Amino acid sequence: MAGGRVAHVTLKGPSVVRELCIGFALGLVAGSLWKMHHWNEQRKVRSFYDLLEKGEISVVVEE
Repeated sequence: MAGGRVAHVTLKGPSVVRELCIGFALGLVAGSLWKMHHWNEQRKVRSFYDLLEKGEISVVVEE
């Protein structure tokens, strides 16, 4: 059996720079999603108060 040598991957420790980059990217994605959610909620509240100010809706229950 004359087989050739197989190059195996040598396991190395974690790369600090790579871990920092991954963490930074995940933080940006999570922050962006949170900010978009916040802007959406802010838009809903602003439209509610605009309609309330125009008199199109009311918070008082009609009897």
